[in-house]
Formats: sequence, structure tokens, C-alpha cells
Amino acid sequence: MKQIIKVVFSRLFIVSILILIQAIILGIGIWKLSEYFVYLYVLFAVVSIIVVIYILNKKGNPSYKLAWVIPILLFPVFGGLFYLVFGGDKTGKKFKDSIRKIYENTKGLLSQNKEIVEELKEIDKNIANQFIYTKDYSMFPVYKNTETKYLSPGENFFDRLQEELKKAKHFIFMEYFIVEEGIMWDTILDILIEKVKEGVEVRVMYDDAGTIQTLPYKYYEKLECLGIKTVVFNEIRPRLSLKMNNRDHRKITVIDGWVGFTGGINLADEYINEKERFGHWKDASIMIKGEAVKNLTLMFLQVWNFDKNEQEDYKKYLECSYEGENIKTDGYVQPYADSPLDEETVGENVYLNIIQKAKEYVYINTPYLIIDNELVTALTLAAKSGLDIRIVTPHVPDKWYVHLLTRAYYQQLIEAGVKIYEYKPGFIHSKTFVADDEMGVVGSINLDYRSLYLHFECGILMYKSKAVLEIKEDFLKTLEVCLPVTLEECHNVRWYIRLMRSILRCFAPLM
Repeated sequence: MKQIIKVVFSRLFIVSILILIQAIILGIGIWKLSEYFVYLYVLFAVVSIIVVIYILNKKGNPSYKLAWVIPILLFPVFGGLFYLVFGGDKTGKKFKDSIRKIYENTKGLLSQNKEIVEELKEIDKNIANQFIYTKDYSMFPVYKNTETKYLSPGENFFDRLQEELKKAKHFIFMEYFIVEEGIMWDTILDILIEKVKEGVEVRVMYDDAGTIQTLPYKYYEKLECLGIKTVVFNEIRPRLSLKMNNRDHRKITVIDGWVGFTGGINLADEYINEKERFGHWKDASIMIKGEAVKNLTLMFLQVWNFDKNEQEDYKKYLECSYEGENIKTDGYVQPYADSPLDEETVGENVYLNIIQKAKEYVYINTPYLIIDNELVTALTLAAKSGLDIRIVTPHVPDKWYVHLLTRAYYQQLIEAGVKIYEYKPGFIHSKTFVADDEMGVVGSINLDYRSLYLHFECGILMYKSKAVLEIKEDFLKTLEVCLPVTLEECHNVRWYIRLMRSILRCFAPLM
């Protein structure tokens, strides 16, 4: 009973009920109007037909189009109007203008060293083109003079994070999708409090949707009282708005502008296996030291200022150096960002480029495998062309319906020669790509529609860095405790599960 009361009076439940009421009122209003006025029924039906024609001819992902066309044709009275209200890009103009202004103001702060690009062209023109694309469409350069260290599982990340936080002298920036009180966050918070006392500037930013069930309401007030500057990204409001879909899914820590972390690991106890929810939690992060950290610094500051009207001294934080530590060049390193509001799917295109340009193999870790036609085509064509394509997904799901949908893609991929494995000990949350012992990515970007199209995300693209081989070594070690998925298993799935998977796959872009 206490648990039920807790859920009923939770902020998430109350907000969800208020939004549901608004949706019901809107639906009833449309239905009543069409019931009493025949001409309006015809009008709504015509509107739906026009909307379908518009959707089919507009620029965009075919899967997203199909996910809207089906319900519009099934419910012509409601469908067209619902699309006009909620479909397409309905993010608030004020929100978008604020983001565009910040991107425009910071566009020239990081310049590309042309000698590095020329070096890459001499080594491999295809690889150089990958970095050029990412620079041109995410505005973040590629660097040398940067060291990399792959950290997996979460316990290794946590130990190294504490170690580096304690060394901070100037500033600490932390941006996370989920923060939850417990061993991990409480330990970090104690360090941050000590650093504030030492005069270090500390800023923390967390996503409101990601923390709505993990932090007390107005938790930012507690942090502000401790001297920690805090921003809550895109606060949840009890109203129908697609702006609520655009979440900050990044996981970034920047220390003194010279040490940076990113990856899949949030600041909650399950990520370091202090709390078991879905078996053993396998995750990954990447630590970088050196010039490439500038990219992570600017990413943080850009998002920090989305909802602020303050004048930010960006250069102050981009010109910091780390005293007393020599950085050796460790390949080529490019931290990059992806925004859902620039009509450029940088995160997906980085993955596509790796798959399409690989010569020997591509190994992938992902918690979700809910992919569009472009990624399906790239993966199947690569496997049919003789590349060793391997994908590891969880065996123990965090969300049953998402796992059901992930498995819906297995048969098509396996038939083409893609090898799929499930992480038997529990849930794998790592988001990593590695190819040909040369190219690797570690970041926050899942292989699902939310990460690829709706969220603010980030990753680090590496070429000939030592972390690339560390990713491969960890992947092969992980395979030892994985279950290979066979084509026979795919064929033996019961008909009603196949039906559920098919239905979910049609509407995956809207989930």
C-alpha cells in the first residue's frame, strides 16, 4: 500500500495524468465535433488525406513516415489533426531560437588544425572524410595531443572519476541524463563539496525526465545551497508538447578543460553494480586527456546556456591547460555532439560511415537494437560483402517491450550474416563501435530512434588510438559470457510474439 501511495503522489504520475487528461479532452472534442457535424467529419477526413500526401513527400526517415501514415489512415477523423498538433517538428520556437543563437555564437571558437586533416588524408582519404564530415556538421574538430583510456565496466569508470575529480584546481563540469542518490552519487557529491570549499567552480546539469523518479523535486536547490551551480535541462511541464521529447541524454564530465569523460554511464548505483536491477550491469566510458577535451567543454557550456540569458566567457574555459602533466599523442581523437534540432543525424551517420568504410570487421555493443532502414541496409550489406559484423545486446531487459522490439530485428540481420549475441549475465548498456583495429567510438548514442533522432547526444570518434584496441579486447572478452542467437531460435518464436514484434516495429519511431 505504501508503494502504491508513493507512486500515486509521485511527480511523474501526476504529470502523466494531467497530460493524459489533455489528450483525452482533445480527442473527445474532435470526436464530438465530427459526430454532430457531418461536414466537419468530411473535412477532417480530407485533412487526413492531405496530411498523408504531405508526409509521404516531405524530407525525412521512411520509418517515421510509416509510423504516422498507418494510424492516420486507420483513424482519418483523428489522425490528420493529431499529426498537425504533434507530428513533425513541433519543438517550441523560443527553445529552438535559443539553441540556434548559442550555436551561432560559439561556431568559431574551435578551429580545425589543417595539418591534422592533411595528415589523415595522406594516411587514408576515406578516414579523413569521416572526420571532415563530423567536423562540418557537428562543429567539433579532430585533434592529436590527446590520450585515451577505455573504462569498462562502470566500477572502473567510477574509480578513475573519483581520482581525477580530486585533482581539480579550476573547474568541474558534470552533465548527466540520470543522477540518483546512493553510493555513487553521494561519494561524488562529497568530493564536489570539498572542491567548492577549495575555490573550484563546480557546475552540475541533469535532465529533468531522466531524474524525475530518482531525485527529489527541486533537488537543484540543495545543490545551489552547497555552492554547486545547477541547471535542470528541459523541465517537465504538465502539458502536451513535443519539446518534452528532446532530452539531454549525454554523460559528460570535464575537469579543468584538460580531462574529460563520456560514455553510457550515469551517476546511479546500478551502473556500478552496487544495486542489482537487471542482473550484472555492463557499461563503458572513455577518458581523454589533452586538447580534444575542448570539444567536451564547449558541448557542456552550449547546453548549459540554452535556458539562460547570461553572458558566458567561453574562451576562459577553452584556454585552460593542465599543469604538471605531459600529454603524448595517441592517434586522432574527435569528441562530437548530435542535436535533434539541426536536421542532421550526426550520430547515425558516424555509425553508418564506420560500417560502410570498414574492411575487415565491425563489433558493436548496444542496449537497444531498434534501427531504421538505413542502418539495417548498411549492416546487412556489410555482412553479405564478407565483413565480420557482430552485435551484442542484453539478455536481461530493462524494458520488456523494448527488448521484444530489439529481438524483432534479429532474423533479418542473421539471415544476412550478421552475428548477434546476448549478454547472459544481465544488461549491457555500453554504446561502442570498433572496426579494423583502427576506428572506434564510445559515447551515449544508442541504436534506437530516441538516441538517433530525438535526444541531445555525444560520442568520441578515435582513429589509431590505444583505446580502440582496448574496446576490441573488451568486446571479445564479453563474447565469452554471451549467448549466440541462432536462426533456428528466430524461426521458433511463437506466432503471437511475432505479431507483437511486427506491430511494435511499425511504431518504433514514435516510441
